[in-house]
Amino acid sequence: MEVILLERVAKLGQIGDVVRVRDGFARNFLLPQGKALRATKENRTKFESMKTQLETRNIELKGEAESVSKRLDGQGVVLLRQAGEAGQLYGSVSTRDLAAALTEAGFNVDRRQIVLNTPIKSIGLIKVPVQLHPEVEVFVTVNVARSADEAARQARGEDLTKTRTEEEEARAEAGAEGEKFFEKRAKERAEAKPEGEAAATAEPAEKPARRKREKSARAEAAPAHEAGDGKKKVEKRPAKAKPEAKPKE
Repeated sequence: MEVILLERVAKLGQIGDVVRVRDGFARNFLLPQGKALRATKENRTKFESMKTQLETRNIELKGEAESVSKRLDGQGVVLLRQAGEAGQLYGSVSTRDLAAALTEAGFNVDRRQIVLNTPIKSIGLIKVPVQLHPEVEVFVTVNVARSADEAARQARGEDLTKTRTEEEEARAEAGAEGEKFFEKRAKERAEAKPEGEAAATAEPAEKPARRKREKSARAEAAPAHEAGDGKKKVEKRPAKAKPEAKPKE
């Protein structure tokens, strides 16, 4: 579809330019927002009659936008949202949210002037362009955080998403090292177990033998003393048999 631009449109052209665009882009954006007219014969004639008025109005709007840009450019707003440990929001921040925050801060900004290609879905500092006029663009910083304290830390330059990720990685590495340590200890015990079992098996066999030797030694020492009077016990030897007398011849 061919259209006549009624104002400057980025990447398309200036006021009065006749450009060809996709039908959907023209029907859904350019025509409803009064940025262009269909390039028909009637509209071409209409544009020539209103060209001077459009250019004058454009200069006025540009001046107003430049005045606002001096105050708005570089400003920041804080939006507190719930988020997970890794910084992912439970939801998202849209152009409507940003427009409301800027209006609350004292700037009259329409949500259609905020250039946000995709909704914000994580905490952090995000620079967002604001198109105050087709020829005037400024940037605002959106500080999305879980609390006022985190917002202040992010404003000082701290990356909370990165910090939390490093902490999680450190905990994971520590856990892995601990598992390796205990596995190593278990392996060492398993390798040393047969020797220990052999020593444990040999010890019971050695103890009865030692007890038997001690008992035998006590038995040999016991006959040497009398239990009652302490006198030495005299061992009686059997009398020798006398030789028989030989008969006389």
